Amino acid sequence: MRNPVIFIGMHRSGTSMLGRLLEDLGMFFGTQKDENNEALFFQDLNEWLLSQCGGRWDYPAPFNEYFWRNDDVAKWTDIYLRNLLASPRSIQFLGLRRFLSGRMNGLNGPWGWKDPRNTFTLPIWLRIYPNAKVVSIERNGVDVAQSLFAREIKVLKEAPDFYRRYRAIFFLHPRRAGFAHSPRCLSLDDAFSLWQEYTTQADAVTANLPQERVLTLRYEEVLADPVKWLTRTAAFCDMDASSAQIEQTVKSIRADRAQAYESNPELKRFAASRAEALAARGYQIPSGASPAINSK
Repeated sequence: MRNPVIFIGMHRSGTSMLGRLLEDLGMFFGTQKDENNEALFFQDLNEWLLSQCGGRWDYPAPFNEYFWRNDDVAKWTDIYLRNLLASPRSIQFLGLRRFLSGRMNGLNGPWGWKDPRNTFTLPIWLRIYPNAKVVSIERNGVDVAQSLFAREIKVLKEAPDFYRRYRAIFFLHPRRAGFAHSPRCLSLDDAFSLWQEYTTQADAVTANLPQERVLTLRYEEVLADPVKWLTRTAAFCDMDASSAQIEQTVKSIRADRAQAYESNPELKRFAASRAEALAARGYQIPSGASPAINSK
C-alpha cells in the first residue's frame, strides 16, 4: 500500500480548493464525499475521535486536553480504527471495486483525504500511517472568520424556513443539526479565535515531522501563483502531472479571493483590531484601517 497524504488546515482555508485541484490531476480522495470534497468515511471517524472528549470541529480543545491522558485510550482507539479500515465499512471510501481488489492495502496510486479535523486528530492517524505525508494550508484569519460568519448567517436564515415548511412531519426525522451549523461562528471574534486554535495546532502537529514529509502552503500565495504551487504540491504527493495538465487545472482558480476582506471597511477595521495576532502569522494589515469598535 502506498502511504497517504493527509491534509490539514482550518476550515474555509483552501483545503477544498486544493483537494479538488489534485483530484483533477488524478489523486484519489475517496468515492463518497460531501460538498466540501471531504471523504465521509474519514470525516465520520474524525468526528467520532473528537466526540470521545466532548469536542467537535468548532470546539476541538478537549481532544488535546483529555484524549492523551491514558495510553490505553490511544492504544484501543488505534486498534479500533485499524479494524474499521480493514472492514467492509471502508467501501464508503474505497468503493466496491477497490475494496474487492485489495482494500486499503490495494491503494498503489497517490491518495489521501482532506478534513480540517485532521489538524487535531493527526497524531492518531500517524500511529496508523507513520510514514504519511502532510500538507498544511493556511489562510488569513479575517477572511476565514468572515467566511464562517457568512455561512452561519445563511444557515440561520434557511433552516427556520425549511422547518416551517415541513413542521408537520418533523417528528418523523428530528432535526439533529439545530438551526446553526456552529453558533460559535455567529461571532467574528469567536470565529477568529477558532482560526487561532487551528493554526497553532497545525504548527504543533507538524513541528517534529521530517521536513521532507511536510508541505506548508499559504492560500494567498497559491492564488497568486497557482501553477508554481500546484506543481510543487503535485510533486510532493508523488504525482506525475505534466505542465499542460497543471495549467489547465488551475484555470478554475479565482485569484480575487485572496485578502478579500480588504474590500470591506468594517472587516479592515476588524483586521486592524487583530493586527498583533495576524502579524504573528506573517500577515500585514492594510494601511489606513483603524480598529473596529464592535466586532460582534
